[in-house]
Amino acid sequence: MKLPNYIDLAIIGAGVQALTLTTHLLQKSARHYHKFLVFDPSQTWLSQWQQQFAAQQIPYLRSPAVHHPDPNPHQLRTFAEHRHHELFPPYDRPGTKLFNDFCDEVIRRWKLADKVYPAKVIQIFPIKRASHSRFQLVLNTGETIMTRRVVLATGSGKVQFPEWVGKITSDYPLDKLCHSQQVNLNQLNLTGERILIVGGGLTSGHLAKGAINLGATVTLMTRKQLQSKIFDADPGWLGPKYLKDFHAETDWSTRYQHIQQARNGGSMTPEMMLQLSQAANEGKVRIDECCQVKDAQWQNNLWQVYCHDGNKHQFNRIWLATGTRFNVNKHPLLEDILNIYPTQIVNGLPVLDEHLRLPKSNFFIMGALAALQIGPVARNIGGGKMAVGRIVPAIVKPSLAIG
Repeated sequence: MKLPNYIDLAIIGAGVQALTLTTHLLQKSARHYHKFLVFDPSQTWLSQWQQQFAAQQIPYLRSPAVHHPDPNPHQLRTFAEHRHHELFPPYDRPGTKLFNDFCDEVIRRWKLADKVYPAKVIQIFPIKRASHSRFQLVLNTGETIMTRRVVLATGSGKVQFPEWVGKITSDYPLDKLCHSQQVNLNQLNLTGERILIVGGGLTSGHLAKGAINLGATVTLMTRKQLQSKIFDADPGWLGPKYLKDFHAETDWSTRYQHIQQARNGGSMTPEMMLQLSQAANEGKVRIDECCQVKDAQWQNNLWQVYCHDGNKHQFNRIWLATGTRFNVNKHPLLEDILNIYPTQIVNGLPVLDEHLRLPKSNFFIMGALAALQIGPVARNIGGGKMAVGRIVPAIVKPSLAIG
């Protein structure tokens, strides 16, 4: 694909939210088909998403069948007409393969396969003039392109490491301590190993199950008690039940507190809790709730782990399912943008306008960084659909355009 000099819209990232945006944009205005490009180094839609699901051997999604990238909410159930065994109760949560096959069908139907340009955006220069504003994108290929609008649709989280990791003084093999995003269960043989998994969210559950299946004994350590929830935030956050009051709240710090309380640091699905308690009964997993690592050192090819309760344990590996942190100030692409289009920032989250733009700009942000506007589900598939409902009108309606 030859890169044009100018496009109307650049979408950065080719994940589920970016795919949702493109299908809804084309549904509202087919004439925009030739006006946008998606930038992702993988050159394919959903590659990171699919790699992560495969690496952690995740059998099905946490979200119900109505949440997917196509504008028609019933489309996935229709697609699964002869594959009902791949929809899991409750709420018909789609199996991973079913969801991937459905997304392939969406990409084919909307003719989006060649809309992903295989490059990483490494810098964005805002060019602000009296008459109009533009953005110059610099790619890792050395190419540049001008665009009128940008939608940032990358996951954009920085992996979080507990404080004690920074205090490890001994050298250790890098594969013996890693964040959950670096673990690939398909490349490991863990027979006879003891593994410490830190974190109480669903990811730690998937990793624990995967490690047990590969012959390991697992200790799951969480700083508070495990929480059982079907979804990571209450479904009331997808509609007026909670959002009415949330949107009426004018204090951004209070909104931030609501988001934190709603997500509450991760939870497990009821069926994952059941599987882990069965594994615990069989002696394959030990669950240490309300327990934290104080210090860890690599000695004699083992981790010597000291906990706050005074206990000491030995492990072959440590996996950190400690999530990601979202901070607009730390995003590598946003420094120049925020200098030209400054906005209030609350605990790392930007205050955007009602169409999810940085104020007075054509720079849109979706995903977790849009949580102050969208709410606690901003990073989820359903949150992506809510974001699209705000962004698309500002692109297709001339009356809502800026510059």
